[in-house]
Amino acid sequence: MPEFSPDSVGLVTPETAHFDDPLPLACGRTLPAYDLVYETYGALNAERSNAILICHALSGHHHAAGYHRTDERKPGWWDAHIGPGKSIDTDRFFVVSLNNLGGCHGSTGPTSANPATGHQWGPDFPIMTVEDWVHSQARLADRLGIERFAAVIGGSLGGMQVLQWTLDYPERIANAVVIAATPKLSAQNIAFNEVARQAIRSDRDFQDGWYANHDTVPRRGLKLARMVGHITYLSEDAMGSKFGRDLRSNDLNFGYDVEFQVESYLRHQGDTFSNSFDANTYLLMTKALDYFDPAAAHGGDLARALAPATCPFLVVSFSTDWRFPPSRSKELVNALIRADKAVSYANIDSPHGHDAFLMPEPRYQAVFAAFMNRVARDQGLEDRP
Repeated sequence: MPEFSPDSVGLVTPETAHFDDPLPLACGRTLPAYDLVYETYGALNAERSNAILICHALSGHHHAAGYHRTDERKPGWWDAHIGPGKSIDTDRFFVVSLNNLGGCHGSTGPTSANPATGHQWGPDFPIMTVEDWVHSQARLADRLGIERFAAVIGGSLGGMQVLQWTLDYPERIANAVVIAATPKLSAQNIAFNEVARQAIRSDRDFQDGWYANHDTVPRRGLKLARMVGHITYLSEDAMGSKFGRDLRSNDLNFGYDVEFQVESYLRHQGDTFSNSFDANTYLLMTKALDYFDPAAAHGGDLARALAPATCPFLVVSFSTDWRFPPSRSKELVNALIRADKAVSYANIDSPHGHDAFLMPEPRYQAVFAAFMNRVARDQGLEDRP
C-alpha cells in the first residue's frame, strides 16, 4: 500500500449515480435522464446525521480530496481542508463531493451523448442554473439515504449553491458555510465572464459549439478565457510577490513573445486548462454565475429572499479578494441579520486574493475548524481538542 500523510483520505474511487427520473430545468427544458459523478470520504453513521455536501466552483469537480492513483502528483482541489483532523474532519463526517450537471468530468454535460440523437449534446445541452444543480444534488442525497446534511459547504460559485440550498431545502440543511461568494454578480464580474465567453466563441475552432463534430478543440479561446479568469482570482500583491516584473532572461527582446515571468505563468495556466476543460461547459458555468440572484424575485430585497432559511450560517471573505470582495459578503451578512438569521462572519487577512479559499491560511483554518467543531457537537459527534 502507498504511504499517505495521516491527515489524507488516501486513495479514493469516483462513483456514478444514474437517474432516469426527468429533471425539469429553470430554462424550461427537461433532462430526460442523467448521471452524477461523486466521491465520498469518511463513513456515514447509523443515524445518517454526519453527512457534509461539498459544492464546487466554476472549474471544480468531484475530486475534492485524496488521490485517484498512487502516482498522482496533486491531491483533490480542497484537500487542504478535507481529511482526518482537518476542518472537515473525515473521522467525524461523511463527505460527499460531486461534479455538477453540465460539467466535463463525468456528470452529464455537453460532452455526453444526447439520447435523442446518439451524438454529443454539444451546444444543445440546456443552460443550467444554480437552482438546477441544487435540485439534482437533493436527488443524489435521496439516493444516498441522506435526509438532512449536517452542513452544506462551498466557495465561490459553490457558495452560491450553499445559499440556494438554504432557500430551496431549508429542512434538509442544518448548517451553511458560504466562502468567498456573493449573493449576485456585479456588472464588472458579468463583464469578465462575457470577455471569457467571447474569447471562446470567436475561436475559429469553436464551430458554433460543434467542435467535436469537426474534430477540433477551441484551445486558443479556452486559453485566453482562463488567462482572463486567472488574473481575477489572484490579488495584485500575490502577483507582485510571485513574479514582480521579473524577466525570463536578462535582456528585453523588443518583441511579442514571452518576456516576463508573469506572461509565462499565465500562458502555462491557459495551456493546461485548455487541455483539460470543455469549452461548452465553460460557457454554461459562467452563465450560471451570471444568472444567480435570489433577491430578483423579491424586488431586490435580499433579506426577504432569505426568509425560508432556518440554519446557522458561517460567511467567510478574504481581504484581497477583488473578484468577490468582502463588501459583497457583508451585504449577505447584513441581509441575514435583517432577516433575523443566525450568522457568524470572518474577513480573513490574506494576500492570495479570491484563490485564498482554496489555501491553508492559519486564521481561515481556525475559523473554519471552530465552526465545524460546533456542527459536530450539535450532531452529537465526537469532538476534537
